[in-house]
Amino acid sequence: MKPQLTLGVSLKMYFGYQQTLEWSRQIADIVRRHPVIREGQVELFVFPSLPAIAGTLEAFRGTSVSVGAQNMFWEDAGAYTGEVSGTMLREMGCGYVEIGHAERRRYFSETDKQIADKTTAALRNALIPVICIGEAQRCTAAQAIEQAVDQAQQALAPAEKQGLHGDAILAYEPQWAIGAKEPASADFIGEVCEGLAARLAENAHGARRVIYGGSAGPGLLTQLGSRTGGLFLGRFSHQPAAYKAILDEAFTLLLSPANRS
Repeated sequence: MKPQLTLGVSLKMYFGYQQTLEWSRQIADIVRRHPVIREGQVELFVFPSLPAIAGTLEAFRGTSVSVGAQNMFWEDAGAYTGEVSGTMLREMGCGYVEIGHAERRRYFSETDKQIADKTTAALRNALIPVICIGEAQRCTAAQAIEQAVDQAQQALAPAEKQGLHGDAILAYEPQWAIGAKEPASADFIGEVCEGLAARLAENAHGARRVIYGGSAGPGLLTQLGSRTGGLFLGRFSHQPAAYKAILDEAFTLLLSPANRS
């Protein structure tokens, strides 16, 4: 059965090594028992810090949770001290990689070209890129859609020109909402995500799933309903109980008459 919802988690640099592994084991236990997983309608992935990837892969072995990296380099090999290639990530067993987060742009001055090169490298190595897009300042939903579509197309166009086909996840994260006490409203998020999904599906070289990730936490999935393809979770998922609550929401949502019809 094709997944109807995507739920991803980035741990950023909040956890230590052992804390990451303990969290992963607790989440793995929740996932093994949860009824929404048996339905096969939810796609799950986790991005730990780079040194913890191997241990996290082991913790989630035998579950439906995929593991990926929070960043990667655009070349597959070479004299690039401190970087990690998509080739190595794939060899380790990763299936996803996060690309272009606003913090990478802000703190490391990542450019549109670098993000596009990383996206190309991800698809070249059969990794699903989770491409972060979103406007810097508050604006109308129509303006947000145009800016996000432009960012997504810039990231994906070079790979498509090379004939690289593959799925991609677009994580809509309005930069002004990341970590905000008052995030974007559900109506605004829903309108933008629906508009993005419709626009990005046109002439796509693979599935284009749109999820929301600007301070997303428990309760938001219920408010959004079918207007988004899922959530990209941050600090709100650091407590296993909160993660389970979001899985519970997904289960209730997917069992609703509108989704069963």
